[in-house]
Amino acid sequence: MTIQELREKRNKVWEGAKAFLDSHRTENGTLSAEDAATYDRMEAEINDLGKEISRMERAAEIDKELSKPTTTPITGQPGSDGKVRTGRASDEYRQAALAALRSNFKNVSNYLQEGVDSDGGYLVPEEWDSRLIDVLNEENIMRGLSTIIRTSGLHRINLAANKPAASWIEEGGELTWGDATFDQTTMDAYKLHVAIKVTEELLYDEAYGLENYITTEFGKALANAEEDAFLNGDGVKKPTGLFTTATVFDSVDAVDSDSLISLVYALKRPYRKNASFIMNDATVAAIRKLKDNNGAYIWQPSYQAGEPDRVLGYAVHTSAYAPTTGIAFGDYKYYNIADRGTRSFAELRELFAGKGMIGYVAKERVDGKLILPEAVQVLTIGSTVSG
Repeated sequence: MTIQELREKRNKVWEGAKAFLDSHRTENGTLSAEDAATYDRMEAEINDLGKEISRMERAAEIDKELSKPTTTPITGQPGSDGKVRTGRASDEYRQAALAALRSNFKNVSNYLQEGVDSDGGYLVPEEWDSRLIDVLNEENIMRGLSTIIRTSGLHRINLAANKPAASWIEEGGELTWGDATFDQTTMDAYKLHVAIKVTEELLYDEAYGLENYITTEFGKALANAEEDAFLNGDGVKKPTGLFTTATVFDSVDAVDSDSLISLVYALKRPYRKNASFIMNDATVAAIRKLKDNNGAYIWQPSYQAGEPDRVLGYAVHTSAYAPTTGIAFGDYKYYNIADRGTRSFAELRELFAGKGMIGYVAKERVDGKLILPEAVQVLTIGSTVSG
C-alpha cells in the first residue's frame, strides 16, 4: 500500500469516526461505555495509520539518499576548494574512514580532514558532520522550525525593548520626544555528548555498516537530547526551553475548542502568519473530538504527503518531549539555536581494551533560546479535555 493510499485510508477512518461520534453522543454530549470503546478502536487505527505513514515517509527519504551516485571520488581534502559538499560519501572516503577508525586515527589519508582538540578527540570529517546534521534535522522538530545560527564565540542578539510612538501635534506645535530603548540577549554554548561501546569484532567486520550505524545512532541520541532541552530546558548547563520562556496566555483545567480559539487570537496578528501548534501526541488524541462553534471538528488530517495535520487551520507538530500539560502556538523562527563550531568525534581504545571493546564519543556545543517571548503563546492545561 502506498503512502497516498494510507493517507486516504486514514482520512476515511477519521470521517467514519466523526460520523460515529455525531450519531452516538448522548443528550449530555458523552458516549456510553460500549460506544466509547468502539470509538477508541477507531482512534487507535487512526494513530497506527499515522505512524505507518511517518515510517514510510522516512523510508522513502532513506531510499532517496541511498540512491544518490557514489562513483565520484573525492580527489582532494574535503572543503579545500571552499565548496560545501552534501550527500553520501564516496567508496574511497568510507574506506579511509574505516582505516582511520581501526588505526586510532594514525592512518589518515587525504580523503579525511583531521584536527586534534585539547582532549585528544578528532574533528568529525566534513561529510560525516553534514550527515549528522541531516539526522538531527530529521529527528528534531525544533531544528526544522527554529532559526539556526553558527557561532564562534559568545553570540549577542540586540532586541528593541521600547519602540517610539507617534503623536498628533498642532500646526507649528512643539515636537514630542520619545525614547527608543534596546535590550540584548546572549547565546552561549553548552556541551552535549553521546558515547557508545562496540566490540572489536564488530569494528573489523567489513560486512557491517559501522560508519552508518554510528552516524545514525549518534545523530538520534543528540537529536532527542536537544529536542527535550529546546522544549523544556531550564537554562542551567543546557538550552532554555520554549515552554519555559514563552508567554503563558492562560491556564485551564480542561481544554476545549473555545480555549484553543482564544489561544490562536491571543497571538499578535503578525506572528499568526507563520504560526503553528506544538503539542504532545497524547494531547492531539484528546482534542480530536472537539468542535468549533460552527459544529466542525477542529482537527483536520493531512491529505497530502509531507503536509502536517492541522488544528483550526494551523499546522500541528508533535513531539514526545512536549509536555502533556501545555500547548504552544506561535512563530518558532524567534527560537534561535546556536551551534558552536563543529561536532567532534573521539575513539577510546585503552579504556575498554580488557573487555575487547572500543568506545566512541561524539560531542557538540549548542544553545537555544526564545529571543522574543511574545512570539509564542502557551496554554497550560490540567489532565482533562472537555468534549
